[in-house]
Amino acid sequence: EVQLVESGGGLVQLGGSLRLSCAASGFTFGRYAMSWVRQAPGKELEWVSAINNSGENTVLADSVKGRFTISRDNAKNTVYLQLNSLKTEDTAMYYCAKGKNTSDYCAASWCYTWNWGQGTQVTVSS
Repeated sequence: EVQLVESGGGLVQLGGSLRLSCAASGFTFGRYAMSWVRQAPGKELEWVSAINNSGENTVLADSVKGRFTISRDNAKNTVYLQLNSLKTEDTAMYYCAKGKNTSDYCAASWCYTWNWGQGTQVTVSS
């Protein structure tokens, strides 16, 4: 069974930083691209970032480019999202996602799958 367990969210002031983690299990982690998506209350799901299976390639949404960094540690089956210079519009539930197939790596949510029941809440206060 695929498990993606997010952590690291919290309440942070405008301009602050957080580091999100996602511990993965139930699949061969190093064969899949990983991604982060987010959803704010009343808003559509937004794709945030992705990293290919080796970690050599990353891609970020324009809304977070220059502020967020995605990374992974294949030895630990963990993917990270470093959030810097946080804005109020970054407030959302953040979900870790895995490629649907080993060949999937894209800058959009459609090629990833995630567990709606988990997630980690990020709240940025002004």
